[in-house]
Amino acid sequence: MKVISLTEPYATLIKERKKKIETRSWKTSYRGELYIHASKTHIPKEWKDNKELMNLLKESSLNFGSIICKCNLVDCIYMTKEYVENIKRDNYQEYICGEYKEGRYAWILENIQVLDSPIKAKGHLSIWNFFMGI
Repeated sequence: MKVISLTEPYATLIKERKKKIETRSWKTSYRGELYIHASKTHIPKEWKDNKELMNLLKESSLNFGSIICKCNLVDCIYMTKEYVENIKRDNYQEYICGEYKEGRYAWILENIQVLDSPIKAKGHLSIWNFFMGI
């Protein structure tokens, strides 16, 4: 299965369907099923200090070091100045859940499904493969 590791709270925000666009500095040609892994990395202080972002979590429990949901990666959009302005104006919640800057990429996620049980896993950079043991 294809997996991407995200620092919390972003993995949980996807799991809870509050974030449906993952922002990245790099593009991908991959399309299809993608599992979301919450990395073991602690939440940076600047993110913890962002009240708007942290209020989206409310009472959510974070799942450090686990694959927590799956989705379909359906598109990868190059961010233009206009794209960033439109997201900020029309979908502010999404805007505060990512790094929207001209020249970055918006990965469009659909059909987000929570896993019945989180799967403990070590994270990796880029899109990586996870093989379930038998």
